Amino acid sequence: MATSPSNIERPSWPKRAVVTAGMPYGNKPLHFGHIAGVFVPADAFARFLRDRIGAANVRFISGTDCFGSPINEGYRKLVEAGEFDGTIEEYVRKNHEAQKATLDSYNVSLSIYEGSGLGYAKGVHQLISEKFIEKLHENGHLRKRATLQFYDAEAGTFLNGRQVVGRCPVQGCKSEHGYADECDLGHSYAPEDLIAPKSSLTGTTPEMRPVENWYFDLPAFGGFLRDHVARLEADPEVRAIVPKTIKEFLVAPVVYIKNDERAAYEQVAGDLPVHELREPEKGKQSFEIEFADIEARDAAREVLTRAGIRFRTGKTLVPFRITGNIEWGVKAPVIEGLEGLTVWCWPESLWAPMSFTMAVNDQMGLPRGSWRDWWCSEDSEVYQFIGQDNLYFYGVAQPALIEALRPGDILAPGETDHPIRQTNLVANYHILFGDKKASSSGAVKPPTADALLEHYTVEQLRAHFLALGLDQKSVGFKPKPYLATEEELADSRVADPVLKEGALLTNVFNRLARSCFYEAQKNFEGYLPLGTVSPAVLDKVNEVLRVYDATMHRVELHTIMSIMDEFIRWANKYWSDGIRAVEKGGDDAMRRQVLVDSFFLLRVATLLMHPVVPAGAEKICDYLSFEFDDFFSWNYDFESFDELCSAGEITEGRHRIRELPPRFDFFEKHPSQYK
Repeated sequence: MATSPSNIERPSWPKRAVVTAGMPYGNKPLHFGHIAGVFVPADAFARFLRDRIGAANVRFISGTDCFGSPINEGYRKLVEAGEFDGTIEEYVRKNHEAQKATLDSYNVSLSIYEGSGLGYAKGVHQLISEKFIEKLHENGHLRKRATLQFYDAEAGTFLNGRQVVGRCPVQGCKSEHGYADECDLGHSYAPEDLIAPKSSLTGTTPEMRPVENWYFDLPAFGGFLRDHVARLEADPEVRAIVPKTIKEFLVAPVVYIKNDERAAYEQVAGDLPVHELREPEKGKQSFEIEFADIEARDAAREVLTRAGIRFRTGKTLVPFRITGNIEWGVKAPVIEGLEGLTVWCWPESLWAPMSFTMAVNDQMGLPRGSWRDWWCSEDSEVYQFIGQDNLYFYGVAQPALIEALRPGDILAPGETDHPIRQTNLVANYHILFGDKKASSSGAVKPPTADALLEHYTVEQLRAHFLALGLDQKSVGFKPKPYLATEEELADSRVADPVLKEGALLTNVFNRLARSCFYEAQKNFEGYLPLGTVSPAVLDKVNEVLRVYDATMHRVELHTIMSIMDEFIRWANKYWSDGIRAVEKGGDDAMRRQVLVDSFFLLRVATLLMHPVVPAGAEKICDYLSFEFDDFFSWNYDFESFDELCSAGEITEGRHRIRELPPRFDFFEKHPSQYK
C-alpha cells in the first residue's frame, strides 16, 4: 500500500502466512470457549491477512484431533452405556462433522478442516508423523525408555491417559483432574508421581508395570529454550504470558517435601544424589531440594518413594513422550525393533498444522514441497492461536522439536533448504462462564456454541468475543439468557453485556450505511457520487488505517474493536452533522460533498470491520456493486472511491449502486431480541 499523506510508515507484513486455531478433540461438540477463545480471534486475523497480503498467500489451518485418551474414554463410555454402536472412527467422524457445521455457522473461514485421522489429511499426517519421528531419531534426539504405566489388574488391561484419575503432583497445582501424565491445567509429570490414582474402569488402584516407549530429549534443549525465551521477552509484540509460562519450566529440577517429613528426609539424605537444601519460606508448608539434572531428581524420587516420604515435583524440563501403547492412534514407525506403538496425541498434534498445510496445498494442485514456502521461507510467518493451558506444549516442546530438525528433514532434502521456522504464539487467557472457569469435564458446564445461536446472531457474538480482551486477562462471558435470574430476565432495564458491541452494528453502523444509500437514492438517482474527499476526512481515515494496521500487527483484537467503535461513531456523526447543515441552508454542491465523504468513510469502515463481521460487511460491498476481491483489499492509496471505479465512471463522476429496500438492515438483531 502507498505511504499515507502523513508519511507514517506502516508495519511490515510477511509475503505469506499460516494461521492455526488448535485442534479440538473429536469426542464432543464445540463449546463457547472453543469459538470465543480461539476460532473467532484466529478467523478475524486470517481474514485481515487475506485483505492485507492477498487471499492466495494465507492458509488458515485446523482440524479435529482424532486421537488421544479423552476420545478413547468417551467412546468406551458411550458404547458401554449402549448409546453408540459404531466404530471409534465413526464416533470421531460424527463429532467432526458436528464441529465443522458449528464453525461454518460462525463464519470461520478455514482453508481446511479435516482431521488427523480423517479425510485426505489422514494419509498425509501419517506420512509426516513417520518422517518427523525418524528424523528426530536420526538426529540423535530420541531415547528409548522403560517407564511405568498404569495397569488395571481387575480389568486385565493397561490404562490409557484418561482411564486413570488422581491429583496433580506438580507443586502448587490444585487440579483434582490429574490423568496418567498430565492434568487438566496442562502440567506434565511422571505417571508414578500421580497422587491417589484410581482406574475409571473398576475404581481400583492400578498397578505400575514397565513398558518401552520413545521419548524426546527435551532437557537437552534447555540452553536453546533460554535463548529463545530471551528473544521473546525482547519482542514487545509477544504477549507477556508466553515467555512467562515458558520460563516456569526452565528451572533446575526440584522436589518439595512437607515440613513434617523433615526427620524422615534427614535419615535418607545421604542416599540421595548431590542436591541443595532450601529451607521453607515463611508460611510455606514444604522445604525444597534441588538437583543438577533430571536424572538425579528421578534417582532421588526412587529413594524417597522407598522411604515412604511424600513429595511433589516442581516444573522443569522432562523427557517429552513421543509414543504410547494405545491402539487407536497414528502408527509410529518401527525403530530399533520397537513395534506396535502409536504416536502420543500431543506431539503429533504439534506438527499436524504442517500436515494440514501440505494436504490443502495438495488439494489445490500445488507441488508437494510448496508447504515449505509457508513454514520455512524467511518471508513467511506462522501465527498459532492457542489457549494459555497449552503453552507448555506450544511454547516449550514445539520450539525444541522444530530446533531438533535439520534443513530439508521433512520431505525436502537438500542442505540449501531453510529449516522450519519458529512460530508466533498468540496465547489467550481463559474465557470464564460468568466468573467461573467452565469445562465440559467440570462442575460448571459451558453452553455449546450452537446453543448460543438460539439467543444471538453470529455477528453479535463475534464482535463481543473479540472485544473481551482475552489477550490481557481471563474474562467472564455473561450472557443474560443463561446467567440472569428470572426477575432480571423479565426486566428489560437489565442490560445484556453480550449486546454491547452488537448495538454498534445494529444501531450506529446500520444508520451510517442506510443513510448513505437512501440519500443516494433520493437525490442522486441511485448513484454513488465520485469526487475529491475532504482533507479532514482523509486525515481521519489515514490515522485510523495507521493505528489499525499497527494494532493488528500486535494482534490486539480488543483494541481493534475500540478503534472501530470510535471510528464508526465519528463517521456517523460526520454524516449527521453534515446533512443537518445541508438541510439548514446548504446547496447541491455541499450535499454532494457530504455524501462523497460519507460513502468514503463507509468504505473504510466496511473494509476494517470485514475481519470482525464478514457477512454484514460483504452485504454492504454487494449493495455498493464492487467485486469483493477489489473492495476488501489494502492495495490502494485510500484517497477516494475513484480507485475502485472504471475510467468511464470517473469521467461521468458517479458509480451505480444497488437499490436498498426500505428499512433495510445490514446487521440484524436476533429474533428473540425484538419485543
